[in-house]
Amino acid sequence: MKKLVSLGLVSLMLIASLVVTPRPASAQGPGLVSSILNRMERNRRDLRSLHAGLVMQKYNAQLHDMDTLFGEVQYIPGSGRNMSVRVDWHKPQVEMLAVKDGQYTLYRPRLNMAYKGTTASTSKSTKVSSVLGFGLNASGAQLKSNFDVQPVGEGTLDAGGPHVVMLKLIPKGNAGYQFAEVWVDDSGMPVQTRVTEKNGDSTLVRLTPATPCLRRARSRIF
Repeated sequence: MKKLVSLGLVSLMLIASLVVTPRPASAQGPGLVSSILNRMERNRRDLRSLHAGLVMQKYNAQLHDMDTLFGEVQYIPGSGRNMSVRVDWHKPQVEMLAVKDGQYTLYRPRLNMAYKGTTASTSKSTKVSSVLGFGLNASGAQLKSNFDVQPVGEGTLDAGGPHVVMLKLIPKGNAGYQFAEVWVDDSGMPVQTRVTEKNGDSTLVRLTPATPCLRRARSRIF
C-alpha cells in the first residue's frame, strides 16, 4: 500500500471493520431490553477494574472528517463523575490522560506540558472518559429511567469478535447529545459505545484485548 494514503481513508477503512451493521435481533421488545440491561447491571456491579486496548474515533460532521486514536485504558468504577480513568495514547501521538474525582490531567510529552481541568468541560481530550463512563458507569435503573432503549440488532463487530447486541439510547429529557449506541457482549460488558451530538458529530470508543486482557481483579492504577 502506498505511504501517501490519507488519514481519512485509513479511518474509513478502520470504522468499516469495527462497526459491522448487526442483523436484526432474534427477540425484540421490552423483554429483550430488560434482559440486556440486567446483564449490564450485573457487569457494572461486579466490575472492580478494567485494563483494555482502546480505539477512539472522533467524527466531525461539518468537515466530514474523522480522527482515529489508539491506546490503552485502565479504569476503576466510581459513583457519578468520580470514576478513575487513565488513558495512554500510542498513535497518532503519545499522550497520557488521567481522570479522577471529576478532574483531569492531560500530559503531552512532545511539548513537555501538562494541562488540568474539570471533566465538566467539553474538551475533546476528555471525551473518552465521558463516553467510556456512559456504557460502564450508568446503572440499569438510570438507563431505564432516562432513556428510550431500542434494540437495533445483533452480530459481531468483526471476524472472530464477540457476539454483541446493539442498543440505541434516546434521551427522554433534555440532553447535550442526540442519542447513544452501545454494543453489549453476552457477559454484559459494553465493548463499544458511540455518542452522537446534536450537530451530528460523534465519538466512538471501542475496547479491545490488552495484556493483561479485560479483567475484574482489584488493582491500583493511580
